[in-house]
Amino acid sequence: MLEAADIREYEQIQIYNVSNGERFTTYAIRAQRGSGIISVNGAAAHKAQPGDIIIIATYSQYNELELARYAPNLVYVNPENRIIDTRNAIPMQAA
Repeated sequence: MLEAADIREYEQIQIYNVSNGERFTTYAIRAQRGSGIISVNGAAAHKAQPGDIIIIATYSQYNELELARYAPNLVYVNPENRIIDTRNAIPMQAA
């Protein structure tokens, strides 16, 4: 999943816990390839439980030229954390 999302090991990440509303900053640690493991360790473990639905986000700063070529890497997974879709844009929000 890290590769699909272009997240590097030890890169700072933001976690948004949809299940309980918690938001926190931590960093990515690589798990065994293909394992589907997403774990929250240390003090942050108090902010998430197994089975919680979370959003993992990274941010960066771009100049105008870089931003013109930028597209996000959005990775969607199923309940077993297997990739089911990847996109480079968020679907249009409908009224």
